[in-house]
Amino acid sequence: MTTSALDTDRNTTGRTAGSVDRRVRVTVSAGDPISREGAVSQLRRRPEIELCEESGPGRVALLVEDALDEAALTRLRRIVRSEGARAVLVVGAMRENELLDVVECGVGAIVWRQEATAERLVQAVLAASRGDGDLPADLLGRLIHQVGALHRGAAGRTGSPLGLTPREVDVLRLVSEGLDTGEIAGKLSYSERTVKNVMHGLTTRLHLRNRAHAVAFALREGYI
Repeated sequence: MTTSALDTDRNTTGRTAGSVDRRVRVTVSAGDPISREGAVSQLRRRPEIELCEESGPGRVALLVEDALDEAALTRLRRIVRSEGARAVLVVGAMRENELLDVVECGVGAIVWRQEATAERLVQAVLAASRGDGDLPADLLGRLIHQVGALHRGAAGRTGSPLGLTPREVDVLRLVSEGLDTGEIAGKLSYSERTVKNVMHGLTTRLHLRNRAHAVAFALREGYI
C-alpha cells in the first residue's frame, strides 16, 4: 500500500471512529412487541443512533405508549430519576391534566405516534440527548396555557403560609436546571449554608420529601 493510500485509510478510519463516538445510544421500550419493533426499525439504520438494550446515564430512552396511565408514568420516572437516562415519549393521546405529570417526570421530548416518522424520532432523540425540549406545537401551546393558569392562581396566594418566598423560588428554579448547591450559591451570591437552609426550610414547612418533590411542587403551583 502506498503512503498516500495509508494516509487515506488512516483519515477514513479516524472519521469513522469520530462519527461512532458522536452516535447517541438509545434504548426502546413499548407496551407491546409490535410497537417496539416498529420504533426500532425506524432507528436501526440511522447513522446518528446506536441501539442498546439497557438504559442509563448518557443514554436516551424512547418509550412508546398508546395512552398514559400510572404504570407508564412510573416507568418514565424510573427511566429519568433512577436510571439517569433522558427520555423521549411517543404517545397516541394525552389528556390535559397529564401534560404537567409528564414534564414533572423529566420528559422534555414528546412525539405523537401518528407523526413518528424516522426523521421525527431522530429529531426528538437528538434534542433529548442535548437536554433540549422538543414538544409538538399543540402540546407547547397547552403547556404555556397551563403554566399561565397556575401562575395566575399562585398570584392570589402570595401571602399564604404555604407559598414560596422569592428567595425559595430563585433557589428552586436553579435546582430545576440541574445545578448543585455550590453552583446555586455562586449564581445567587449566597453561601452554601444559606442555600441548604433555604431548601431545608421549604421542604420542612411544606412536608416535601426531597429536592425533586420541591421542584414538582413549585412547577404545579406555577412558581417556576
